[in-house]
Amino acid sequence: MDKLMLQQNMNIDLLKAAYRSGELNVKTFLKEKLVQAKNDTSNVWICTISEEQLDQMLTVLESKSIDELPLYGVPFAAKDNIDFAMLPTTAACEAYSFQPTESSSVVKLLIEAGAIPLGKTNLDQFATGLVGVRSPWGAVNNSFDPDYVSGGSSSGSAVAVATGQVSFSLGTDTAGSGRVPAALNNIVGMKATKGLISCTGVVPACKSLDCVTIFANSTSEVNLVLDIASELDADDCYSRDNLLTNSAEHYDTNRTLTGLKVGIPEASQLNFFGDYGAQMLFETSVERLKEAGAEIIIINFQPFLDAARLLYEGPWVAERYAAIEAFFKADPTQCLPVIQTIVGGATAHSAVDTFKAMYRLQAFKVQCDAILSELDCVLTPTAGTAYRIKEVEADPIQLNSNLGYYTNFMNLLDYAAIALPAGLLSSGLPFGITLFGPAFSDRLLLSVGAQWQKTTNFTLGATAHKLSDVEQTLSSEAKEGQVDIAVCGAHLTGFPLNHQLTERGAYLVKSTKTSADYRFYALAGGPPFRPGLIRVAEQGAAIDVEVWRLPESTVGSFLTGIPQPLGLGKIQLADGSWVTSFICEGYAIESAKDITEFGGWEGYMATLSIDKVI
Repeated sequence: MDKLMLQQNMNIDLLKAAYRSGELNVKTFLKEKLVQAKNDTSNVWICTISEEQLDQMLTVLESKSIDELPLYGVPFAAKDNIDFAMLPTTAACEAYSFQPTESSSVVKLLIEAGAIPLGKTNLDQFATGLVGVRSPWGAVNNSFDPDYVSGGSSSGSAVAVATGQVSFSLGTDTAGSGRVPAALNNIVGMKATKGLISCTGVVPACKSLDCVTIFANSTSEVNLVLDIASELDADDCYSRDNLLTNSAEHYDTNRTLTGLKVGIPEASQLNFFGDYGAQMLFETSVERLKEAGAEIIIINFQPFLDAARLLYEGPWVAERYAAIEAFFKADPTQCLPVIQTIVGGATAHSAVDTFKAMYRLQAFKVQCDAILSELDCVLTPTAGTAYRIKEVEADPIQLNSNLGYYTNFMNLLDYAAIALPAGLLSSGLPFGITLFGPAFSDRLLLSVGAQWQKTTNFTLGATAHKLSDVEQTLSSEAKEGQVDIAVCGAHLTGFPLNHQLTERGAYLVKSTKTSADYRFYALAGGPPFRPGLIRVAEQGAAIDVEVWRLPESTVGSFLTGIPQPLGLGKIQLADGSWVTSFICEGYAIESAKDITEFGGWEGYMATLSIDKVI
């Protein structure tokens, strides 16, 4: 694995593989990344940690095992309206700056999982804006062309990922701030279901609507971070517990798009603001989904657009005033002029206006929910176009509003959304699409997004690397003295025999599926209960497996512990490669139960009243 590649391609699995192999030293590497952040010239960072603070976190990290921490040594960034106890929180307003006594709930969870925050990123002041230029620390340069806006308000967080300074980052999203910057910098942005990630320790913009968001280069990385970050928080009155059907296990990188019902707005309701190239890329995106088997359904998008207008034209802007009322009343001039205009206008709305707007919003939601009930998700552009910084400075309100055309309704209507790269315009700037669905459809959206990334294989962020580079590198990482073994039952993560792998120094390479040539059986006996995997000539299916890498010297002892009718042989994976795996002798299925329909051991065990750890 080339070290230079890792400096540009910050994929989480690649980093962990390099730490394990010894090709990267976690301490040396993170110190290099900190130097890179400190030397950034794109106005990405408001402040970074000191070398001494990094040493403190590394001391804690090095006392842990890489196998117990899913984000071991993974560098990330936090938008500077999210508290991190080592650094002040400014919300891009120096006069507002304060030193938090503890980190936000989400930052705590990520640090506990082994991630290392390098610093706090730049943003549109008080998270008010979709442009990334409303900051005393300067406009954050678009990672493809510094003349263009980077998108906001989570501008620094998006560019930090796109330029390979961190593996993932945290933003926030009230009106589109976790999606527009993703689109304009060619990365993935996840605005998960409202309340799924706690907002404790986050400076509010509109408290009833705010979401903490995740930026990364792939849906798999977003899925991992979301799984760690989404924990019910009793201190956040808007926090919500996730549904079992929306858990990380339901993220499926091999999900077929055949039959997926995807809504798109009527042509007259799409707006590209004169950008013909963006229109062509959106139409190409629709065709790509059709070719992948999706059913495209034209919908009436007007109720969504009507709801969107309420966010800034209605009384919800008063929530922005409520968030900083005492500070703003003391001296409005401490805010940028455009922020003074937006927040200052909030006092014009009355309580009566608010209730009337709430009634209108509920009426729109009923209409929009009815449309969504007939679909799996809706596809739109993320932003209809991109603007030069000079254009936004000349017309800050209207052009900012244009960027929110497809995003402003999302939190008002309580939907989940993911922004995905969708190609480059003739100008060289990225264009992005958004998939959205009802609350708790996050894993469906991520799974569809995973298929989208596989079929398009665009470059990652502003680098020359592609997702296929990551997969090829990981699949070829097993070196002399190492063996990859696929497991499908009691040795899976969280199951009773997994320790037989980990105690031999094995580590998880990937979760995947077999080719569609296998039948799967629950064997007689137990506990521990075990499955049997058998290749068939017809009526086969793809079965969930995990691929683990272990030292060759331990394979013998591992093999001797495998009871009949099981053994080790070769199976074919979904990508066409072959790997050593547990296989089953044919005679055993005479007394076994065919469980192929469940797609894997996890799915089958979930139907039983037996704890998987027994």
